[in-house]
Amino acid sequence: MSCKGKHAWRLELLGAAATVLAVAVSAAAQQPKTAPAKSTADVARGKYLVENVAMCEQCHTPRNDDGSLEQARQLQGAPVFLQPPQAEANWPLKAPRIGGALPAGDAEMVKLLTTGIWTNGQPLRFPMMPFRMTEADARAVVAYLKTIQAQP
Repeated sequence: MSCKGKHAWRLELLGAAATVLAVAVSAAAQQPKTAPAKSTADVARGKYLVENVAMCEQCHTPRNDDGSLEQARQLQGAPVFLQPPQAEANWPLKAPRIGGALPAGDAEMVKLLTTGIWTNGQPLRFPMMPFRMTEADARAVVAYLKTIQAQP
């Protein structure tokens, strides 16, 4: 099998990521810009971006037996339901908790959301989409994520 055929699923995933990113940029451009994060408006903007643009809940919130999102544990981490078509040794098994106490500091989270680079200096692994938010949008997302109450 050629390398192109063997890794075609990655190209499809990247195409999907580009589409999601284009929608995110377009939606963000249509929303009014706000002052530095932490205001009520920033939290509301962050909520909009998390829930309606980036759709973080789809991967970072556990699901009930019927497949619906377990809202009581919103953004508390969940098993990764997306699997590659071929075995991938570095594929994550769980999407981490991102709501409540953040998995990194504010500046590190903003860096991740604006550059796609994690605290180890590496890009996140698939299936995480490589978002490139504006700094204002990233700060609004961080402000919103910090408002989420962690559930056991």
